[in-house]
Amino acid sequence: MAPGSLAGAGELIRETAPAHRYAIITDDVVGPLYAARVAASLGDARVQVLTIPTGEKHKTRESWALLTDRLLEAGFGRDTAVVALGGGVVGDLAGFVAATFMRGVPVVQLPTTLLAMIDASVGGKTGVDTPAGKNLVGAFHPPALVLSDPTVLTTLPAEQLRSGLAEAIKHGVITDESYFERTVAELPALLSRPAGPEMLGLIARSIEIKAEIVARDEREGGIRKTLNFGHTLGHAIESESGYRLLHGEAVAIGMVLESVLAEREGIAESGTARRVRAAVERAGLPTERPSEMEPARLVAVTRSDKKARRGQAEFALPRRVGAMAGAETDWAVRIDEDAVLAALSIKNGAIGQ
Repeated sequence: MAPGSLAGAGELIRETAPAHRYAIITDDVVGPLYAARVAASLGDARVQVLTIPTGEKHKTRESWALLTDRLLEAGFGRDTAVVALGGGVVGDLAGFVAATFMRGVPVVQLPTTLLAMIDASVGGKTGVDTPAGKNLVGAFHPPALVLSDPTVLTTLPAEQLRSGLAEAIKHGVITDESYFERTVAELPALLSRPAGPEMLGLIARSIEIKAEIVARDEREGGIRKTLNFGHTLGHAIESESGYRLLHGEAVAIGMVLESVLAEREGIAESGTARRVRAAVERAGLPTERPSEMEPARLVAVTRSDKKARRGQAEFALPRRVGAMAGAETDWAVRIDEDAVLAALSIKNGAIGQ
């Protein structure tokens, strides 16, 4: 992570992912802002920019096929490296292209959203969405380089900034109470100065937390599952919204609901859900299941989640802020679906009371 590093990204890219040709994959919002700068930094390397429409609804198998076909038509070979320039959608999709093109070529992640900087670009998960749910087709493909330039956050829309803060709150809940408290206290500064010193500290600590967990469990067989806090119900809500809700917005709701579930099941300390809800509210994120989404339908969607086992969802649930439950069950907690339905049916005003 280095402010202003995007303009000089080429030198590091060539060093860590040497290639005959580079394919910069971006979207139609980020591309006009930064693609020419990154391409120019690669100097005399052969570069082609491939652009997709922005938004989660374009993270599909169809987009993957279009991009791979364009690479093949342009004569790209095994001596190719893919550069993912954008937010989490671009990073996931471009990473999956790299994982599968010619049976795998290097990928470099240049995240341009807060969520991508602190979460999506770290850890090597790539993939696309399907009508059955998010990220159900993909591969683990660690990047050769992740280069984050916090100055690009000054052009990020406020709702995208808030969306990223949901993942920072999550990192605090799952492993570091002091980081959680500091993030909550600094939220006004984080939102008003997106490239200020508070944000630099947040990015550094969140990356550190996720990298430490991924290093212990690269393929999500154990402790890495704790990173799914808020995501079982969050992914269901996100997909049922038709991706109208941003990922971080859906995860914020999921964290509140899953904290309630943990308390109701006697897993979490009393007051955990109240603290999580207060943090989410302070970040300006939603806390309540959209009223048009029926609890039974959301439970049904969780059964096809990639974290489901034997046809039933598993959850990553907190014991308290700063510590997760489930160490004795590989960090996955199975909850009876009737209990999930009951938690989904609670009105927001009663959460944490």
